[in-house]
Amino acid sequence: MHYGSIKTHDIANGPGVRVSLFVSGCRNACKGCFQEETWDFNYGSEYTQETENQILSALSPSYIQGITLLGGEPFETENQTSLLQLVKRIRQELPSKNIWCYTGCTLENELSIGGRCYCDVTEELLSMIDVLVDGRFILELADITLKFRGSSNQRLIDMKETKKKGTVVLWKE
Repeated sequence: MHYGSIKTHDIANGPGVRVSLFVSGCRNACKGCFQEETWDFNYGSEYTQETENQILSALSPSYIQGITLLGGEPFETENQTSLLQLVKRIRQELPSKNIWCYTGCTLENELSIGGRCYCDVTEELLSMIDVLVDGRFILELADITLKFRGSSNQRLIDMKETKKKGTVVLWKE
């Protein structure tokens, strides 16, 4: 896996001060994407154990609320195994941190069995995410007044409640 950047003090992609990992690789090709360069799976730097250690170190201060995974597309099958390893480590070493993930996929379609981005680690990765922001960015539905999303079709899904209830439950701040 490659990544375009790591922001160690991000306040735009989830609540509080966060660390954000922008992974590389995306087949969604959303019109109006703010990071077209991350569509290339080889864009940026190679994700290594050193990268993971850097992320955990950046997450450790008490004022950092959590991590946000975005891109590119975190749920491209090429990215999921490395991200699963990262979130498992966060859950083990920094269990108080929350995990948000932005995806152009939808939970019921591309991330479900038989979906384009479903693979052998998808369910486990989804189970470790607190809030999933799903749905492609749609330029015609763009709305700068929306909190933590770019277009009105995108949903902020509370993954723990969704799993508990068996139906999509939207996140409430």
